[in-house]
Amino acid sequence: MSTARMRAVRMTHWGGPPALTEVACPIPREDEVLIRVEAAGVCRSDLHVLDARPGTLPYRTPFTLGHEVAGRVAERGPGATGPAVGERVVVYGPWGCGLCSRCAAGAENYCDRRADLDAVRTGTGVGLGRDGGMADFLLVPSGRLLVPVGDLPAAQAAPLSDAGLTAHHAVSGIRPSLPLDGGGGASVAVIGVGGLGHLAVQILRATTSAQVLAVDVREEALSLADACGAHFGTRLRPDTSEVLRRRAGGIGVDAVLDFVGSHSSLELAVGALRAGGELAVVGSGGGELTVRKPGALPPGVRLSLPFWGTRPELEEVVALARKGVVRVETEEFALSSAPEAIDRLRSGHARGRTVLVPD
Repeated sequence: MSTARMRAVRMTHWGGPPALTEVACPIPREDEVLIRVEAAGVCRSDLHVLDARPGTLPYRTPFTLGHEVAGRVAERGPGATGPAVGERVVVYGPWGCGLCSRCAAGAENYCDRRADLDAVRTGTGVGLGRDGGMADFLLVPSGRLLVPVGDLPAAQAAPLSDAGLTAHHAVSGIRPSLPLDGGGGASVAVIGVGGLGHLAVQILRATTSAQVLAVDVREEALSLADACGAHFGTRLRPDTSEVLRRRAGGIGVDAVLDFVGSHSSLELAVGALRAGGELAVVGSGGGELTVRKPGALPPGVRLSLPFWGTRPELEEVVALARKGVVRVETEEFALSSAPEAIDRLRSGHARGRTVLVPD
C-alpha cells in the first residue's frame, strides 16, 4: 500500500474556512485515472459550498474543493480507457451515473439519475461532494471524463471546464434564435462580466453575428468586456433597460444572458427583452422571477436555467481556445495560497478567473 502524501484544499466542516492539509495520494483502480494537477480554477460556486449550512447540500464532508481542473494523466487503472499516460487534459466536471441516455450522449450535467446520486450523497461532480482538483493529484472515475487540450496552457484550460463550458452552454441555448450570417441585426445583453461573463462575450463574438451589450456594476468589468469584444458597455442604473432597448433598435434585445441572477439583474433582463426573446438565468444571486400569464415577462419569452454543459460542448470550447478566439482573463495564485485566493474572490476584487497552480 502506497504511503505517498499530497497537499489538498479541503472542505472540512460546513460554514468553516477551507483547510490546506496533507492527505494520502489516491491510487487508480479499475477504470479510474490519476491526474497530476497543473491548474485548478476557483469559482463562486466554491464560496456557495463553503458558506452552506449543514444539510443544505447533499454532500458529506470532508472533501477536496476544485471543480475546474487541468493536468496530465499520471497513472491509469487496469481497465481505464481514454487519454494515455502523459497526455494533457481538462476534466469534465459534472459526474453523472454514466449509464442513462443523457450520460451516454455526453450530457452528464443533466443526468437522469442525478436525484438518486444526491440521495446517496455521492456529490454532483468533481469538487462538489467528491474530491476535486485543488490538490497535487486528482482521481477521476473514468477516462470518459477527460478532454485532451494539447499544448493549451493549464491556467487557460482549467477555467474552460466550468466558466468556459457554462458560458458556451448558455450561448448554445440562445444561438438558434440568432442569425449566423451577419444580416439579422440581433442583439444579446450579457449581465455580469466576471469569470463567466467575459467568456460569454468572446463566445458570442466568435460564434454569432449578434451585437453584444455588456452590463456590470464595476467599471473594471466593463473595461474587460470592451477588451473581450463587446460592442457596448454600461453600468447598471435605473434606466439601463431603456438604454439597452434603444441600442437594440427600440424594440428590446433578442436575448439576455444573466450571469448574476439577483433581483436587480432579473428586473433588468425583463425590462430589456423584446417579445419572443430568450432569457437564460445562469447566475445564482438569489433573485426570484414570477412566471405567470399574463405577467411581467414579455409575451413569447423563452426561459432557461443552464447548468454547466455537455462533454461535446467542452470539446468545442477547448477548440475555440486553441484557435485563440477565446482567452481567459486569469489571476494566478500558488496552491499554498489558496485561502488568500478564495478571500480575494469573496471580496469582489478578482478580475476574470482565479486559478491555483502548483508551487
